[in-house]
Amino acid sequence: MFDRDYNEDPFIVIWELTRACQLKCLHCRAEAQYHRHPLEIDFEEGKKLIDDIYEMNNPLLVFTGGDPLERPDVFDIAEYAVQKGVRVSMTPSATPNVTKEAMRKAKDVGLARWAFSIDGHNKEVHDYFRGTNGSYDLTMNAISYLQELEMPLQVNTVISRYNVDYLEEMADLMEELGCVLWSVFFLVPTGRGKESDMISPAEHEKVLRWLYEKSKHVSFDIKTTAAQHYRRVVIQNKMRENLNEHEQINYEDALMSGKTGQLDGLGRAPKGVNDGNGFVFISHTGDVYPSGLLPVKAGNIRMQSLADIYRHSDVFKQLRDPDQYKGKCGVCEFRYVCGGSRSRAYNVTGDYLESEPYCVYIPKAWREKMKADRQKNKK
Repeated sequence: MFDRDYNEDPFIVIWELTRACQLKCLHCRAEAQYHRHPLEIDFEEGKKLIDDIYEMNNPLLVFTGGDPLERPDVFDIAEYAVQKGVRVSMTPSATPNVTKEAMRKAKDVGLARWAFSIDGHNKEVHDYFRGTNGSYDLTMNAISYLQELEMPLQVNTVISRYNVDYLEEMADLMEELGCVLWSVFFLVPTGRGKESDMISPAEHEKVLRWLYEKSKHVSFDIKTTAAQHYRRVVIQNKMRENLNEHEQINYEDALMSGKTGQLDGLGRAPKGVNDGNGFVFISHTGDVYPSGLLPVKAGNIRMQSLADIYRHSDVFKQLRDPDQYKGKCGVCEFRYVCGGSRSRAYNVTGDYLESEPYCVYIPKAWREKMKADRQKNKK
């Protein structure tokens, strides 16, 4: 899994089974609708897609939406994938579709993990963000079913200005719920997500450093999405903490080569997984994107194979070359590890190769140039 070549095969594939959903979340990437689209990938096309995914070195496969449970054949699709040997997880919405019977069926089929979204430490914050009264209570009821069935729980949280002040309470809730993975998403202004709902660049840095410190003491794993600069924060802290000269050299070598899967603390996001680089998104109608948050279409699985699109489209090839990044991301010493959120760069600047606009870090090359310029001006 960790040794794969991302030029050839992705680490993870996200398949948007449908855009139908009963919720109207403030940040919804998909701008989900109440009804299914008539041109969704059908069951037979889905089986062919799963075959193609499996042949790409069998990456992780995540069913998302909308709400995957809006599809009556969702467990047939999941069963086909699991029997094929694909590791599958699902991120349904907390709606009345999430019943104990549905969860038991998911477990019987062999789904590896079930993920729920919790965006507030209480119902007031969560329900406001999810745009639906009662969503928090539905989520908690569903999690209790999951615990009864002894299925592992992943919790997804979108960080925004609505909940950034309650992260300690959120972490306590993760412990209380016994989750195995807290997947922390940083808002990208696409779909219904607005730039005005995002936290500031300085707040991003503060939260990332808080997550690193928290990761040392909690019982669950922490990973980030659309916050590639968390890897920089982890490496910077590891380099400060590891005083052994040999360890320092190993970190620096791994940093410059991009071989960060070997670095302690980065196992949840091996190497420099980013939009289009180890990551691929398939829409409900078969369109292929570098991620669900980067709406630049690279092809459609009804016209080309997923492997051909992922390996050969210009968009994906550009995104897999950090030396093509512009501004400070293009010269940053962490570009092979981090690379900044390509989706946020696109949605804020209109160019997916531009610098991550919500990162405060100044690359070493820029600092050295500024120092040289100051010295030159003194003469």
